[in-house]
Amino acid sequence: MSDKIVKSEEEWRAELTPEQYYVTREHGTERAFTGALDKHYEDGTYVCVCCGEPLFSSDTKFDSGSGWPSFYAPMDGGVVGETEDNSFFMRRTEVHCNRCDAHLGHVFPDGPAPTGLRYCINSASLAFEGEGD
Repeated sequence: MSDKIVKSEEEWRAELTPEQYYVTREHGTERAFTGALDKHYEDGTYVCVCCGEPLFSSDTKFDSGSGWPSFYAPMDGGVVGETEDNSFFMRRTEVHCNRCDAHLGHVFPDGPAPTGLRYCINSASLAFEGEGD
């Protein structure tokens, strides 16, 4: 993981679109089946839209049918962190970028082998870098 990035809310607002800010800084969620990366299956790396940290490889992406990009594992190196989320009367595990604390989505224990996990990630929190870019 690269060095920690800390910015003011004003700096984040200036750098992100309103939807990206809502999702990554205010822990929002885009509507299911609306994100640009849900049905995206090119080879490459999904990076944090806030700081560019590589988070997920296309090798771990799968179609969960949930309406959000889904991965069975993050990149190595502790790039994705977890916190307990008890909002909306639910108990979930939130995932965030460890470099800049951007909210990414949630992880659930109903994914495919080899991990059995489903990282359900908002498209608005990701950018894609194709192989050869």
